[in-house]
Amino acid sequence: MLLRDDLQPWQRLNVTAFLVSGLAATRPGLIGEPYADADDTAYLPMFRQPVLVLVGSKEILTAAHARALGRGIALSVFTADLFATGHDAANRAAVRAVPRADLDLVGLGLHAPRNAADKILKGARMHP
Repeated sequence: MLLRDDLQPWQRLNVTAFLVSGLAATRPGLIGEPYADADDTAYLPMFRQPVLVLVGSKEILTAAHARALGRGIALSVFTADLFATGHDAANRAAVRAVPRADLDLVGLGLHAPRNAADKILKGARMHP
């Protein structure tokens, strides 16, 4: 996950949750087995691997977006416009209304081999 570094804490959490949902929905191999406690209470499965959350400037997000698309890496995106929408259809309409070069990106989600991810996310730093 790559988040813009000027987001409020609640925005960072919200954006991360939305972005990882795109990965979970399209990459079933990333999801592990369901959990259960000693009393046999069932719990939902989670990601098999840690989710790294990085931050960067607007320029870093724009560059990472272009590099990912150039490498054919599928992305989930969250734009600033989505903070003002109230449901899924409105979210998709807000993204659809803006040309790719003009998207006001505040978050990107991706899963890629480490060497590709490192190149795509160049300049970003670990979330504090």
